[in-house]
Amino acid sequence: MRSFEGYISSTSNPRAKEWAKLLERKYREREGKFLLEGLHLVKEALDANWPLEIIAFDESSGVLDAFEKYLNEEQRNGPAWIPVSAEIIMKCSETDSPQPIFAVAMKRPPQKEVLFQAELGLVAVLDGVQDPGNVGTIVRSAAACAATAVVLGKGTADLYNPKTIRATMGALFHVPVLEADLSELLSEAMGRGIAVAGTSLQASESCYGYDFRRSVWLVFGNEGSGMSTAVSDIVDDNLIIPMTGRAESLNVAMAATLLLFEAQRQRML
Repeated sequence: MRSFEGYISSTSNPRAKEWAKLLERKYREREGKFLLEGLHLVKEALDANWPLEIIAFDESSGVLDAFEKYLNEEQRNGPAWIPVSAEIIMKCSETDSPQPIFAVAMKRPPQKEVLFQAELGLVAVLDGVQDPGNVGTIVRSAAACAATAVVLGKGTADLYNPKTIRATMGALFHVPVLEADLSELLSEAMGRGIAVAGTSLQASESCYGYDFRRSVWLVFGNEGSGMSTAVSDIVDDNLIIPMTGRAESLNVAMAATLLLFEAQRQRML
């Protein structure tokens, strides 16, 4: 059975202050760490052997009943388990009613080479997708259909924003996600013979007639303005999602999910 470190009660404790700072992007980038809030995300990280620095929990809540198997595991380099007050849990959360457990996780960005290793690659590329919920949902969909990776371009919401993390539902532990200069990366992908396709309401080619049985990168643009000019000029195929009813457009996360799963459908035939 694991032993616990000493109980921390005060929100003025230096360690508690450092944890709370990770709610801000500049501190996450400086420290190379981020927060995971709640039972599901902490369990997903433990199951994926993601590097965790600490797991803080409200001992009086009974939350550890759900973590018995992890506490009984022998892990030499596992996280420190630290009992803390409910006030510290609240200080380190963005939600109004946080669950009584959180973890401090280490960033583990993949190398660019992972994008080109798959024989039949499928990559979701986000160009200025600003809403954390949309970014997290696309990462979740990409993981669900075994996509090769997700690439975040300039202007896209921070993967490690607590809202983004919650929207992934732990999927960020199961699909590589990296940041990149899209102009350079997309040009390199095309130079390697990879098809690069975007979505457009003005396109004439249906996504259902497109050939996804090859290496394809799908580019999804900003919620309001679509792809940036620099990226749009590089994309060689533009696809439309046919709509027989009346709607101006689909939410970017819905569109991304639909195209990713159409790619999966074709590849499973």
